[in-house]
Amino acid sequence: MALAGIVAQFRAHPVATVLELGSVLVCCLLFAGTFVLLSTGVPTGRGDPWLVLIGIGVAFVLFWTALVPLYERTLE
Repeated sequence: MALAGIVAQFRAHPVATVLELGSVLVCCLLFAGTFVLLSTGVPTGRGDPWLVLIGIGVAFVLFWTALVPLYERTLE
């Protein structure tokens, strides 16, 4: 999709477009973060960076599987 298509979609559906692009960004950051943490080796001690990565992933999943459907139900 070209940049003009994204702009047109944003004008038509601004909230949905921001959510979709934000989701792509979060997925890319989780993917990159996983490889960065894997390259540092096995976590020692508490493993705080891994806990942060897992927490972000859990929040992302809960957002799409719980909060978005609840919001859509309130619109009906």
